[in-house]
Parts: sequence; structure tokens; C-alpha cells
Amino acid sequence: MAHSEHNKPKKSSGFFLIIFGALLFIIAPTWFSKQPEIGLVAIVLGFVVGGIGFYIRFIRKQKYSS
Repeated sequence: MAHSEHNKPKKSSGFFLIIFGALLFIIAPTWFSKQPEIGLVAIVLGFVVGGIGFYIRFIRKQKYSS
């Protein structure tokens, strides 16, 4: 395929996942201050989502470019 759309780099949602994970990681303790179990789960979920976004944005790009 010689089309210009085929040669464009794909836009990933990695940056969005990093931002969403960071917001969830920071805001969760104040939202769930009366329910510490749910707050802890939300903090861990924010860390995991941010980690997945970091992998998609930076690590996977380096792996395929080499």
C-alpha cells in the first residue's frame, strides 16, 4: 500500500492512560476516605493503568523500532 494513510504512525492511547492512571492514583484517597479498602483498590488500579499506558507509549515503541 503506497497511500499516505498507511505510512502514518498509529496514534496510541498510551498518553491518555498515563494521565488517567495518575489522576486516579492521586484523587482516589480523597474520594474514598471513608472506605479505605476501595481507596486502596483505586490507588492500585491507577498505578496499573498508568503502567500500561507507559508501556504502550514508550516501551512498545522502542521494541518495534529496533
